[in-house]
Amino acid sequence: MSKTTLIDCCIKKYAYREISEIYKEIGASPQGLFPEQVDGMRRRYGENSFAKRKKDTMLRCLRRAFINPFHIILFVLGMISLATDVVLASNFARNATTAIIIFSMILTSGVIRLIQELRAKNAAQQLERLIHESITVRRAGDLQEISAEELVVGDIVLLSAGDRVPADIRLTKVSDLFISQAAITGESAILEKNCNTLSYGSTETLTQLENLAFMATTVIGGKGEGIVLAVGKDTLYGSFEKSDAEEKQSFQKGANSIAWVMLRFIVVLIPIVFVLLRLTGGKWLESFAFALSVAVGLMPEMLPMVITACLARGSLSMSRKQTIIKDINAMQGFGSMDVLCMDKTGTLTNESILLEYYMDVLGNESTRVLDFAFLNSMYHSGVCNPIDNAILACQTMPGRSAYYTRLLAQYQKTDEIPFDYARKFVSTLVTEADGAGQLIIKGDIAHVVARCGFVEYRDAVLPMDEDKMRSVASVVDEMLQDGMKVIAVARKRIEKQNRILPEDEQSMILMGYLAFFDAPKKTAKTSVEALKRLKVTPKILTGDQADVAVSVCRRVGIPSETVLTGAQMDEMTDAVLGAAVEKIHVFAELTPGQKVRLVSALSQNGHTVGFLGDGINDIPALCEANVGISVDTAVDAAKDAADVVLLQKDLGVLEQGILEGRKTFTNMLKYIKITASSNFGNIFSIVCASAFLPFLPMTSLQILLLNLLYDVLCIILPWDNVDEEETLSPRDWSGRTLGRFMLSFGPISSLFDIVTFLFLYYILCPMLCGGVTYQSLTDSAMQMQYIALFQTGWFLESMWTQVLILHFLRTRKIPFVQSRPSAPVICITLAGIIAFTAITFTKGAAFFGLTHLPFWYFIFLLIVALLYMLLTTVVKAFYQKKYHELI
Repeated sequence: MSKTTLIDCCIKKYAYREISEIYKEIGASPQGLFPEQVDGMRRRYGENSFAKRKKDTMLRCLRRAFINPFHIILFVLGMISLATDVVLASNFARNATTAIIIFSMILTSGVIRLIQELRAKNAAQQLERLIHESITVRRAGDLQEISAEELVVGDIVLLSAGDRVPADIRLTKVSDLFISQAAITGESAILEKNCNTLSYGSTETLTQLENLAFMATTVIGGKGEGIVLAVGKDTLYGSFEKSDAEEKQSFQKGANSIAWVMLRFIVVLIPIVFVLLRLTGGKWLESFAFALSVAVGLMPEMLPMVITACLARGSLSMSRKQTIIKDINAMQGFGSMDVLCMDKTGTLTNESILLEYYMDVLGNESTRVLDFAFLNSMYHSGVCNPIDNAILACQTMPGRSAYYTRLLAQYQKTDEIPFDYARKFVSTLVTEADGAGQLIIKGDIAHVVARCGFVEYRDAVLPMDEDKMRSVASVVDEMLQDGMKVIAVARKRIEKQNRILPEDEQSMILMGYLAFFDAPKKTAKTSVEALKRLKVTPKILTGDQADVAVSVCRRVGIPSETVLTGAQMDEMTDAVLGAAVEKIHVFAELTPGQKVRLVSALSQNGHTVGFLGDGINDIPALCEANVGISVDTAVDAAKDAADVVLLQKDLGVLEQGILEGRKTFTNMLKYIKITASSNFGNIFSIVCASAFLPFLPMTSLQILLLNLLYDVLCIILPWDNVDEEETLSPRDWSGRTLGRFMLSFGPISSLFDIVTFLFLYYILCPMLCGGVTYQSLTDSAMQMQYIALFQTGWFLESMWTQVLILHFLRTRKIPFVQSRPSAPVICITLAGIIAFTAITFTKGAAFFGLTHLPFWYFIFLLIVALLYMLLTTVVKAFYQKKYHELI
């Protein structure tokens, strides 16, 4: 049983008990609690606050920003590098460059994450505002003003217009008490509450019970008094409040999984390199330092910088498309979202409903029915709802303003009985100048018709018999099946009477009906089709009636053959619901807690779920979803809870945001996968070479320099073009496929590295060192030149192939022919190859142990690069055929 259902059962029982029994069971009285009772009640039933959280202090923000597997790996490598290259090294050999660069990467990444943490809003803080408001209670017979946070079970609370109900309460006294339950149910209707004890035979849901008031609902009018039944997290509202500020960890989990893949490779490679070097005669310290450099070389050190550049570029592009990204998690959510949950109102339909038909009892157009409905809507004093607004809009029709002005002058309001949930209609008494009155009632068809003894047709008033009842049903049923909201209008002439009594609301004359249409937006159907094309399944979660939801969904192309209501959901176990959410796309008559349960069920099934909402009642589902989406016109708390804010409440805007998010996400994956595979290939080559060479194939500093030069070029990746095919399906942000990508393409690099190694060791270096091999050299200066030539040749070949392979692995298609990189990517990578090659011809090359090479070596290098590209293209084709993806 879910928490919401359990609370439902615990609170609901008090609606059927006499007030005296409740006082006795709880241990309270009509005079309120005495001071000595308050602490005992708090210990027994809990505090009026949500689940206890650790304060989100700066220390916790720092911990989240700097402590993660990726940073731990780099930190350990940095500390070891500091020990081997500085502390244990001789004065001549000391070089802290590697450690400084590693720690700089940690610092940069941590600061970026910390900024994100400090900017992120905590939705729970918005919810907790409820418990800091002042309320009036009766304690020991006296009225007191206390903070809602001090409230305990058993307190007697006094409510008046404008108050927010601070806990779940059983009403004991009321005077015309009207409450809006929008924060709980999402419905705009205003309900009248009473303090009567209900009979056990009633079948209403918890929120329909007239003698209970619930936390977070608002008093619209009247006064009330009641005893507190539940506080804080034990209330209905508290049942769907999130207790953990760090509920969304999908982005961090994805980053962590990538770090763990890299760690596994490091754990395997370091011992292998270390043992090989020792077996070939290397010194302990030197061997360990080089093994460490291998580990450093495998890590994509610039990952935080590239991710930040991608996010900044993506956020800027999305802001131009009316989408504001608030949280780093939103990029992961937009990249991998495959289910979008949303309400229909304002998303698929317009914010307001339209009055479609005004008709007599047989379905013929009747302005007389509209006139009487207009008077009822204009004169009743309750809060106007969308139906009233739609009726009153008729006075803005061309040429009708003067007519309705005269109508209002002709009929003056005398009395009313406001709408209440039991009667489900509103009564208004209007009087003409001659004193003749008309009682007009408007509301739910079944309740209005039940009070009618006559029907009006073409100015004739006829008794209502079975035939006429069947005619009424046939007209109404047809409209209901079309998904329209239909209400009935009835009247009765009352002579010289200034008040309406309940017995007056009998023997009414049924005039006809008003039918309202929740019209879909013109763009709704196109937007839904676009979401399906992007393999994002739209699901409707609404508080509206099932018939209305089905009608709208049918018009916009959302499957609606089967609908699941909130009442049906409550009877399902989590396992049954988990299976149902996969097949059903429309969920109606839901409370906010039920929306949360649905989002949770989809997430547990492995989906990445987005939720689009704009009200206070949507906050729990916004928090539960992998990516919470709100709109600029939403309430502040909902915008704070969301990860993404749309500047227009339109699915077309959301579609553009999803596309841009996937482009950004794809460019991040390009860097991670291509860099990791290239680094793995280079490091694997070095491991192989270390087993045979009498010297290090590359120094630690050269490996780090190679990685940094390549990573600097990768900063341009956020500006790369993305193939349309890469945006047509959700992307997975994890290290699940990283290992196989590295093992598939890394060894290709190693193959050509080994070819280069053989060419350098047996051809180029001997030719430039007097035609002798390294073992034959006795002059230390010549040995150093031999090593510098070898390391420079391998450095250039690694750099060339690593940069060029970026163009071949960035797309599934043939590069430059079927898929062109962006102009910035082409220019920067070309300029990078030229500039980094030029480094070997400068005086500064000696600092890195590099030297210049003859021109003819570059001819060999070009041939190697071309063959490398050719073989990569072949392997890429086999890889895609087997795994049906590349990046």
